[in-house]
Amino acid sequence: MPQSTRRSGAPVSVFRVPRTSTVDLIAVELRNAIFSGALPVGGQIGEVEISSQLGVSRSPLREAMQRLVQEGLLTATPGRGLRVSKIGPEHVADLYAARKAVESESLRLIMKRGDADALSRLDAAFSTLIEVSEGTDARAIGNADIVFHQTLVDAAGSRRLSHYMSTLTIETRIASFSSPNGYAVRRSVSPTYETLLGAMRDGDVDAALAALSMQFDDAVSRLIGKDADVETVETPPDAIPPSFEPIIDSPRA
Repeated sequence: MPQSTRRSGAPVSVFRVPRTSTVDLIAVELRNAIFSGALPVGGQIGEVEISSQLGVSRSPLREAMQRLVQEGLLTATPGRGLRVSKIGPEHVADLYAARKAVESESLRLIMKRGDADALSRLDAAFSTLIEVSEGTDARAIGNADIVFHQTLVDAAGSRRLSHYMSTLTIETRIASFSSPNGYAVRRSVSPTYETLLGAMRDGDVDAALAALSMQFDDAVSRLIGKDADVETVETPPDAIPPSFEPIIDSPRA
């Protein structure tokens, strides 16, 4: 789940970077804002407003925004500036194919090592998902789900896989936000999680991979509107979290 170490009460985010340049910090804030919905899908990026809220000049903001363009999170339109990208139903299967590649390889690496610590961390993340799914906070449920999958990838110990996953999790959230019905998540936890964890305990790689694949197939069907039988918890499209706060100790360069 997204995790912010900058200030208490900030939107949850999945990104962990060392405190280096102002551009790095701005890029993290922009990614977090897209993930949380503070910057809504399809929404235009207002340089003046954002730079003022973050307490930075427009030069490092523009550099940070270009990074997100390269990542596909922002889209540049000639004469119209930058907007938060949309991911429509036609791209959801491709998104989950990429996630499957990253998470399946992470799973193989963990199971090849017989990593008991990784399994313990996944059990804890699963327990959190179960707990929050008893409530009606769609964002909390979605965040807990993402925490589970980010934990899976991080436990593989591959910096590159974790980096790819951090972008894919934002794209997954963008795909959910892009739905005309608003942001929605499963009310009940998919049984594929228990199947996956059980297969990992048994050392059955094929069964674990099959459970992950089934989970993703179900998610794709739900996001493209082909699985209307699954009960969901929804967040209205206008339920947008607060906007930016200034970057602490950041110079106005």
